[in-house]
Amino acid sequence: MSGVEMREVKPGEGDQRLDRWFRRQFPHVSQGRIEKMCRKGEIRVDGGRVKPATRLEDGQMVRIPPLPDQAAPAPKRAEVSDADAEMIQAAVIYRDDHLIALSKPPGLPTQGGSKQTRHVDGLAEALRFGLDEKPRLVHRLDKDTSGVLLLARSRASATALTKAFQSRDTRKIYWAAVAGQPQPSMGTIRFGLVKAPGHGKGGEGEKMLCLHPDAVDRTPGAKRATTDYVVLSHLASRAAWVALVPITGRTHQLRAHMAEIGHPIIGDGKYGGSGQENLGDGWGAQLGGEISRKLHLHARSLSLTHPVTGARLTLTAPLPPHMARTWEAFEWQARDVPADPFDEAAL
Repeated sequence: MSGVEMREVKPGEGDQRLDRWFRRQFPHVSQGRIEKMCRKGEIRVDGGRVKPATRLEDGQMVRIPPLPDQAAPAPKRAEVSDADAEMIQAAVIYRDDHLIALSKPPGLPTQGGSKQTRHVDGLAEALRFGLDEKPRLVHRLDKDTSGVLLLARSRASATALTKAFQSRDTRKIYWAAVAGQPQPSMGTIRFGLVKAPGHGKGGEGEKMLCLHPDAVDRTPGAKRATTDYVVLSHLASRAAWVALVPITGRTHQLRAHMAEIGHPIIGDGKYGGSGQENLGDGWGAQLGGEISRKLHLHARSLSLTHPVTGARLTLTAPLPPHMARTWEAFEWQARDVPADPFDEAAL
């Protein structure tokens, strides 16, 4: 491009960082080049100087300085094997023109990371279903946690859904099998959380430590965390089926909170002891026998306001096979409990 150009931020392109918008317009321009042009005032928005992180709005005019003449290469799509495409498409539990919901299987990371090359974000290439862009993640689940995972099919939907999660206009209910029987049968856990030190540069050994609420404000890096729980059924004092609602959304919140009150989630080697069997006293994350050693934590349902229609939508994911076998062994039946056990009208 040989001269200065004024380019409008089109409807639906707003509410994103300037550098990201710029890279979509000119994929051959590096991030470093964009940052340098911002520092020199060569890129401007509505005549004013901006930073790479400045958020754009629909209708604004962006000053584009002369750029190297180079055809923008077509974005390279990640290759998804036929088997993976079939797997991820079979996981779809809801789909419309604006969003897709998956029943994420346990063991599949939501996003890439240290030594993680196969993940939902990459496999989303197989979830275009005729659209030009792959769906975007708007929240995440831990690798070993199964259940409802939401993706947006457009930038506008992604923006609306992200804001809904940030403003807590969504309701997530998890099911878990835990060691022992929590007392009382319904309660709220308010321990703060702080990341434990010394667990790898990439966070691969990441673990959270619980803090008394009074210690949160004076502990660097600590954040407040709140979890509601209710016992839905139990197997004497050896194990219990609990429903959990994370009022806040901290890393490993549910796992750390349940372990802290003495009832770790079954199969949770990180927080409940990898080799410890529960002998009936409420501690130890393994039940032994035929019960799977995999994590028994499942995002059962997600309720939200549809970003376009405004209708209230509740999405439900079936238990993964290893949890379904445990539920069958303990004779726990989904039909015996309300969809939202925290709803007073359901009690």
